[in-house]
Amino acid sequence: MLKILFVLSLIAIIFLILLGLIRQTVQPKSTIRRRMASLETATAVDEPFAAPEYAQNARQQSAAGEGGFKKMLGAIAAALTPKKLRPIIQKGLVLAGKSREWGIAEFYGSCLLGAVMMWLFGFIMVHNAHYALVQRATMIFLLGLLGGLMPVVFLNTTIDKRQRKIQSQLPQVLDLLCVSVQAGLSFDASLSKITARMKGPLIDEFRRLQDDIRMGVVRRTAMRSMADRCGVEDVSLFMTSIIQAERLGTSMGNTLKNQADNIRERRRQYVKAQAMKAPVKIVFPLVLFIFPAIFVVTLVPSLLYLLKNLLNG
Repeated sequence: MLKILFVLSLIAIIFLILLGLIRQTVQPKSTIRRRMASLETATAVDEPFAAPEYAQNARQQSAAGEGGFKKMLGAIAAALTPKKLRPIIQKGLVLAGKSREWGIAEFYGSCLLGAVMMWLFGFIMVHNAHYALVQRATMIFLLGLLGGLMPVVFLNTTIDKRQRKIQSQLPQVLDLLCVSVQAGLSFDASLSKITARMKGPLIDEFRRLQDDIRMGVVRRTAMRSMADRCGVEDVSLFMTSIIQAERLGTSMGNTLKNQADNIRERRRQYVKAQAMKAPVKIVFPLVLFIFPAIFVVTLVPSLLYLLKNLLNG
């Protein structure tokens, strides 16, 4: 049964490779289609999650005539990617800050490649082993699932690290903005000074915000897009307060000062909450590692003494 499944999987892979070759050679890639893709890229600036996807499609259309094994694999992965998963993958790539480095098809292709490689490894591992058929099928399925989920776990870990860096850097950036605005600079000039002298994921998002505004994107739309790309509640509150301050004409210095105080207080409360969770989290290491060592040190000598007395008696 496993041999039949293995042969069917090989046939399916060969069929997909041939399908990709046919699409590369037969499907016309005209100049008009590339122009339409570039126009779609230019009109999709307002959407934070859709723009990288259009840009990726434009790059694929412009480089379609080059061919090559990498382009073929990219076409196969793009054809296999479900349409319902594309916005989810794109949002994850944007939140991880990798939308310009990774593509939807590349990420989904890495998941498929990991699953196939782990399936082949599991098939080789259980081929000559003395396991029942159900055990073999379960082991191969679990290994394939593990291989397919490894890129997802890596992406989620990257998102968590980036959001923690943004959240820890935001109070410092707000203090610098508040001082610069109170010293007489405008909000844009203060932001330019900070982005020129600092580094980090939040600074990269501020640079992208400035680029979007220079390209003609509406200011509040660019700010909301930045908040969506960060995925941090404090950044969303900060952007909302800036939009309201510009719309109502209130003092930018007072707004920044209030936001800096509020976010620093929220950060302090978050640290206190994490500190209150420490006694609960330390119970498991105590029970598993520290208590057995204490029992060995305190009870083993007494037990040895009792055994010695019983044997002598």
